[in-house]
Amino acid sequence: MRIKSVQAWWVRIPIEVAKQHRSDFGQVTTFDAAILRVETDDGLVGWGEGKNAAGSAGSYGALVHLLNHEIAPQLIGLDPADIGIIWEMLYNGVRHHTAAHAGHAMPQLARRGMSVAAISAVDIALWDILGKSLGQPVWRLLGGRKVERMQAYASGGWAPADTIGDQLKSYIAKGGFKALKMRIGAMDGAPHISAARVRAAREAIGPDVELMVDAHGTYTVAEAKRFISLTADLDLAWFEEPVIADDKHGMAEVRASGSTPIATGESEATRYAFRDLAVLKSADIFQPDPAFCGGISEAMKIGTIASAFNLRFAPHLWAGAPCFFAGLHVCAASPATFIVEYSLGANPMIHDLVEETVEAKDGMIAIPEKPGLGFTVSERFLEAHALRI
Repeated sequence: MRIKSVQAWWVRIPIEVAKQHRSDFGQVTTFDAAILRVETDDGLVGWGEGKNAAGSAGSYGALVHLLNHEIAPQLIGLDPADIGIIWEMLYNGVRHHTAAHAGHAMPQLARRGMSVAAISAVDIALWDILGKSLGQPVWRLLGGRKVERMQAYASGGWAPADTIGDQLKSYIAKGGFKALKMRIGAMDGAPHISAARVRAAREAIGPDVELMVDAHGTYTVAEAKRFISLTADLDLAWFEEPVIADDKHGMAEVRASGSTPIATGESEATRYAFRDLAVLKSADIFQPDPAFCGGISEAMKIGTIASAFNLRFAPHLWAGAPCFFAGLHVCAASPATFIVEYSLGANPMIHDLVEETVEAKDGMIAIPEKPGLGFTVSERFLEAHALRI
């Protein structure tokens, strides 16, 4: 079995006006991603996804060009089952032979960001192919599935203080969720405004529903500490991305300032960044995004670091179908996982891009059982929304 073709598209799907929301990066009018198709010489197709922008909107022209014109030629003719070897080849670049013989990484200078986003897309697609070639779901190849269904949390919560309670209660009614996440931070303008919204949310949903908050890295260290002080009595399950990912020492300072657990990682790439988070005691919960951190392979390594440091693991899955399904398989196989992110914002990249129905029931998400990642792309829908680069 050899790789015959590799094709990436910038997929941009409009969101209905009535379903749009406003966050710290503005009004979200489209859902965007780099979607990758890898086909073997015996007709198997694997799907991957790469991300390089905040939230669900952004420009993917450069990432798609990188996949189609620099990454794809290196993959043609390779055995798609050599997933780890291919990962290291792409990460180490022109020194990959030397690195392989030396037994340690010698990465190319562009070893983060868009480069790892491209590796992520390839890695996810190759795991999909491997599972299909063996007739097994990916979670079985990762070591097995610890549960058939996993608890999910509803991810959304942009409404102002006077309606945030109704918005979150609508999530409970829709999927039976027992855990909810809302957005705070720069979108509110000041910590006390965010704190007031969170207080209104807690009063509306009561004490028995888990409540998380996500600042998207938009606070300063001082602001994040102030927010923790203002919400210390609200029993928050976690405070996500309090400060920018580049300030790991600042995040450690925020974590040490109170008892609210700190979650982070959607903006981090590779095991090396998460090693630093662990050593610096910057976080309680790791949240790598499979479409950005290095794919399924790297997400599993990051989960191992979390387990070794007695931390928890909850991948960031605000994403399209390839990334979301990849995350489900990682969650099923990793010992440190405990909950799955489920988008309650408009997400046509999951619900319309694939033929399967993706939904939460009684606050739980079923782990796929089909071979590979377990979804079928509607290629007609993809073609209708693909921008060729």
